[in-house]
Amino acid sequence: MPKHFLHLSDYTSDELWDLLKLAKELKTKFKNKETYKPFDGKSLAMIFAKPSARTRVSFETGFEWMGGHALFLGPNDIGIGKREAIKDISRVFSRYNDMIMARLFDHKHIVELAKYSNIPVINGLTDYNHPCQILADILTVWEHRGSLDNLKITYVGDGNNIVHSWLQLATRFPLHFVCCSPDGYEPDAKTVNMLENSGISSFELSQEPRSAVKDTDVIYTDVWASMGQKEEAEAREKAFAGFQVNEELTKQTGKETLFMHCLPAERGREVTDEVMEANYSIVFDQAENRMHAQNAIMVYLQSLIN
Repeated sequence: MPKHFLHLSDYTSDELWDLLKLAKELKTKFKNKETYKPFDGKSLAMIFAKPSARTRVSFETGFEWMGGHALFLGPNDIGIGKREAIKDISRVFSRYNDMIMARLFDHKHIVELAKYSNIPVINGLTDYNHPCQILADILTVWEHRGSLDNLKITYVGDGNNIVHSWLQLATRFPLHFVCCSPDGYEPDAKTVNMLENSGISSFELSQEPRSAVKDTDVIYTDVWASMGQKEEAEAREKAFAGFQVNEELTKQTGKETLFMHCLPAERGREVTDEVMEANYSIVFDQAENRMHAQNAIMVYLQSLIN
């Protein structure tokens, strides 16, 4: 069976470090416009139940730079879990393509897709987690700090799929992770337990943004209502009042702190325009590194087959 990329916790710390180092190497090649074609004659099927500009552009650009052909399949092209059984789609695509990337709603769909696939499956996002994003994030933090030692990450907002992948990363890399969310919007308890039982990192749950960001190296936020939650937008607007990342909040850290956001950002809501444009904002470095991290994932998975 091929190795897939579904959860960061499926990988050892050494394997994750290998991916980060490979991402840096591939980033240098890309920047230097080197010819690099490990996917010559190969195809990537990209399944999008959830649309995303960054995910499509980063995967498509990266795979084609590496010599392959990427095929986009939107919600109208393939009704995953609706028009056709997922296990049927998986087995058919395994005969056409060399790799699958899927960005889906229901997490059990990506698990089933991988279960029946004879080619590597990459999780481009589900409602539960977002491993490609967090691999790109930790790559970005490493680039800016030069080290991941004594790292404190404070996430302010909904305890969503971004948080779950950070929690899984914290079972492999030692760090102090703080999730600052209003009551009722905490992350999945089983995933929190996974971190706490690992004995690798420390976790703190907070409802007080000003104290949560004290001494933090990174403040991270995301939209308050993700895709599929827009009908909850009004209720979430009220619940998250006071959880906006603004200049006043960033000044509470007491140290030089980086700001991160996985995008798209709703400026003026979860984060102010001033913070997005500040010199400590590394949001667009994150966005760029999505492609390089994903390229590393694809090259690594392919190398295990070869």
